[in-house]
Amino acid sequence: MQHILALSRSAVVIRHWFEIDLDDASMEHGARIEIRELPAQPHRGSESASQLTVVDRVLWRADLFDRLTDPPGSFGVAHYHPRFTDNEPSDRHWDAALSADPWTWLGDQITSLGAAAGGAPWALDPADAAELPGLAGTVVATARQFGPDRCRSAAECYQLTRDVQEAVQIMMATLRAPERLDRERTALWAA
Repeated sequence: MQHILALSRSAVVIRHWFEIDLDDASMEHGARIEIRELPAQPHRGSESASQLTVVDRVLWRADLFDRLTDPPGSFGVAHYHPRFTDNEPSDRHWDAALSADPWTWLGDQITSLGAAAGGAPWALDPADAAELPGLAGTVVATARQFGPDRCRSAAECYQLTRDVQEAVQIMMATLRAPERLDRERTALWAA
């Protein structure tokens, strides 16, 4: 399940995410928030025809995650990716303020258009840049619904992330220590 808050030329995508660390097979989950582009599409059909909306290139991502072995809501592996090259994220960036108070941190990022963590503001359409800060409360409230403390079982996590089963299977296939993987916990994605 994903929530997409679409503006004119950009969108905020909010969802629950499940991830397996490729190095040690530890598992992480929580709220993933992305700022993405909505590229203009050619008009199709009549003036009343439904138009195509494409949520495309990622500009920024925050992963408000816990490890499954940590107490829910500890946000020990919360991080963000301030930039992307094509569709690939930059390395993880860590911020003590993010782990200490992820919801305030997220609201500050949305309000500042990404500049609150010391980076350059997101390259958004000027009208979207004027509108997005006013939606910070909505973004935070929606992201809280997907926080790691809200997902209490493998079945619940799978229901929220079943659309990315293929990505989880790729993670499982490329583990550097596959013997460490909790096969029972990941059985639904492996099926």
